[in-house]
Amino acid sequence: MAKPRKASAKAVDVADSYAVRLMQHLVVPTFVIDPRRRVVIWNRACERLTGVPASEVIGTTKHWQAFYETRRPCLADLVALDRPEQLPEFYSEYAARGHNGLGFSAENWCVMPKLGSQLYLAIDAGPIHDEAGHLIAVVETLRDLTDQKRAETALKELATRDGLTGLSNRRSFDQMLMSEWARAQRTQKPMALLFVDVDHFKLFNDRHGHQSGDECLRAVADVVSRHALRPLDLASRYGGEEFALILPDMDCDAACASAEEIRRAVMALGIAHGAEGAGDHVTLRVGVASHIPGEADGNPDRLLGAADEALYAAKRLSRNRVICAERALAEFAGLGREPVPGRAARKSA
Repeated sequence: MAKPRKASAKAVDVADSYAVRLMQHLVVPTFVIDPRRRVVIWNRACERLTGVPASEVIGTTKHWQAFYETRRPCLADLVALDRPEQLPEFYSEYAARGHNGLGFSAENWCVMPKLGSQLYLAIDAGPIHDEAGHLIAVVETLRDLTDQKRAETALKELATRDGLTGLSNRRSFDQMLMSEWARAQRTQKPMALLFVDVDHFKLFNDRHGHQSGDECLRAVADVVSRHALRPLDLASRYGGEEFALILPDMDCDAACASAEEIRRAVMALGIAHGAEGAGDHVTLRVGVASHIPGEADGNPDRLLGAADEALYAAKRLSRNRVICAERALAEFAGLGREPVPGRAARKSA
């Protein structure tokens, strides 16, 4: 009667051996850890993906060193520990596919110390239980999505950038304006907006040609972008020869100082103009507005309108100047001129 049991045990051993060999030769990078989170299988595809030979990790808990520079759990570890609540701490994209059975999925940039380069990996980790429901292993598989992720990032970048100047485009400007306006309402801090326009740009194009016009716009864009210094500052090409700069947490005086720096920096470029009715060199006019939005300010139209009127006032006042919306009426009164006539107000998207 002992023979069937021996035959059964032998069949299990053969099956286990076959399973291990099969996993070793899978084209999908795969490793397996036991309940104590020690590596028991590190297949050849995993060696190729990570640059780490199996001999360095088998029998250890050092599998994290293949993917990260500092110690942290891999997805298989979180499955073994049954800690789905830690997924957002370690992964940018993740999903828990079920409690104690189906495992977790995640995506993440990994630094890959042995390779010396980052890879964006899609990761699946699932538990294996015995008939009694006890965990006996966790299998983690990996897919290299680096090229796909970089292509997606490049497409998103193209969708938010102006093709000529490389600044953020109008769509990005509209989105950031609404976002920062809402934040300013919550924090009750000022938000500044600069509209920057190249003086007599049509005359410049007519005299020097559109290629030179494009070069001029790129040079101005470079100056404007250098004044978007903080993480939430946004420099954008608003349209044509007009640029916009969103400066959160900035009052009118500070915004005007930044605008004056931009105006002077463009003058310092010494871009020859010389068209009839224009000066010798390319200059700018800048309209500045700053506002702390109140409860009644449902959208940033007031800020847009104020900056736009200040820009128009600068045009009426012979250009090549910075005008703050708060001082525009005083500027006109001091020169004995009529206030800026009403204009079609700009609206937020």
